[in-house]
Amino acid sequence: MEPVPVHEDGTAPAEQAIQTTVALEGDGADIAQARHLAAGFLTRVQAEHGLPVSQRALDLTQLVVSELVTNARKYAPGPVLMDLRIAGDVVEIVVWDSDPVLPVARAADAGRVGQHGLEIVMAVAQGFEVQREPVGKRITARIALLDDPGGAIAGRNPL
Repeated sequence: MEPVPVHEDGTAPAEQAIQTTVALEGDGADIAQARHLAAGFLTRVQAEHGLPVSQRALDLTQLVVSELVTNARKYAPGPVLMDLRIAGDVVEIVVWDSDPVLPVARAADAGRVGQHGLEIVMAVAQGFEVQREPVGKRITARIALLDDPGGAIAGRNPL
């Protein structure tokens, strides 16, 4: 058996983070590029790290990435940073943009055309946070990697 490396204080080093980060520069292909990156990231998580990822998690991650990057492109000037990382049994989607104005979900309105992106993200995510940064803001959404075998969405209470 191989010895486990330890720090001088006797603690084991932290597990290597599973994540990827990309800067999106603002051309018309950003949203498709971000979705493609998200799908490739989760495929690598399965293949290289042996973590199970449901098809639903893959689809929802791409949807959330699309909505968050679309909003950042629409409302904030300059580059957008996207970070995808595995945190336990969820994928965290973190999008930073330069606009300091925090988004607010609008009241549901079936007659409204467009502007449903934040509502969609909040409906499918197991966690959602918005933080103002020294420059701009950071939005984090969490999607469960697996579905509950009973049919419920993992991490959410059925209504």
